[in-house]
Amino acid sequence: MPRLMPDTGPQRVLAASNFVYTVGSGLYLTAGVLYFTEAVHLPAGQVGLGLGIAGLLALTLGVAVGHLADRLGARGIYATTLVVQALATAGFVLVDSFWPFVLAACTAGAAKAAGNAARSPLIRHYGGDRPQEFRAYLRAVTNVGVSLGAVLAGWVVQVGTLTAYQLMVISNAIVLVVAALILVPLPPVAPVPTVGGPRWLALRDRPYLLLTALDGIMAVQFKVLTVAIPLWIVGATTAPHWLISATMLTGTFIVVAFQVRASRNVDSPATGAHAYRRAGVAFLLACTLISLSSGIPAWAAAALLITAVVIHTVGELWHSAAGFEVSFALAPQHATGQYLGVFGLGAGFAEALGPGLLIALCISWGRPGWYVVGAMFVLTGLAAPPAVRWAQRHQHALHTQLGPAEKAPTA
Repeated sequence: MPRLMPDTGPQRVLAASNFVYTVGSGLYLTAGVLYFTEAVHLPAGQVGLGLGIAGLLALTLGVAVGHLADRLGARGIYATTLVVQALATAGFVLVDSFWPFVLAACTAGAAKAAGNAARSPLIRHYGGDRPQEFRAYLRAVTNVGVSLGAVLAGWVVQVGTLTAYQLMVISNAIVLVVAALILVPLPPVAPVPTVGGPRWLALRDRPYLLLTALDGIMAVQFKVLTVAIPLWIVGATTAPHWLISATMLTGTFIVVAFQVRASRNVDSPATGAHAYRRAGVAFLLACTLISLSSGIPAWAAAALLITAVVIHTVGELWHSAAGFEVSFALAPQHATGQYLGVFGLGAGFAEALGPGLLIALCISWGRPGWYVVGAMFVLTGLAAPPAVRWAQRHQHALHTQLGPAEKAPTA
């Protein structure tokens, strides 16, 4: 199990804020869509379209706000994004038609993406010698918080009244404000001065952009447990439906228990590249087992699916650890927010496009689609080591050209 408390005061502040924030995230992720469809009575198609628009807008702001966090100070920018997200979330109770929903969803989604980018310099500054390991600890905390929020959301869904849903929305907004207030004791991080060269360094760094794309393709795996497996269990297997909850709890427990430990062994870009490769193999094996769970007795299907989830989650540990390592190690100190904002674009595209891709391949096509998805993961993992080596050569060459005063990959 991960350690219960971080080593330093600033780390504890960040962890506490993250925990409170993710409890609210668990509430919204579990019952947010149902609020708009069941309580506000928006058509599901409109809700999907609005969330898609919000997702695309969020992708455009992460890099810019990450740059602001580098230049103006990360703590204030990050706290501001939490407050804006709280106000937008509270605005959901006023939504009664499509366009007000789009406005509120876009504001909340953009603030969330901006906050993820703005938090990165804080993690790097207060993460000690291994900010990647502290980032892994925060991911374990995130899973605990989201799980608690999901349990609370279960009560909301069970009651199902407009009042219950509105109470959930307001509670989420309050939680976001509390997460921002918790940051007050955190010592501010001084803005990092520029070192010359192009302003948008990360967008010119082609090796880093390639790694962003590869990580984004592999990030589709996060939707396997939350989208593809539930639909597969219900539509293609004889396994009991309670197995959906069992698979989610299994994956969550493994991440909470072992993410920090897995990240300790991924301590350089080279080991990160190998972790990507191992993750791809694990995802291929898991996809194969999931595909074989169709057309067999319920007990056998359940056994295969639980085994597949365990293997998949081990791959998830390696994938996350690899992403933490290469994204931080290959980003220059003075542009952490900007670079991590760019790296988040990959996960953002996976969030937006992953569910549709998995539904089209794995659910609509069936068993062959699982093999295609597994092959996509393993090929992405195999492409990671040469991409990381290219990024390292590129970084070394530019360090040599710029000298020690300007150690920044600028392409």
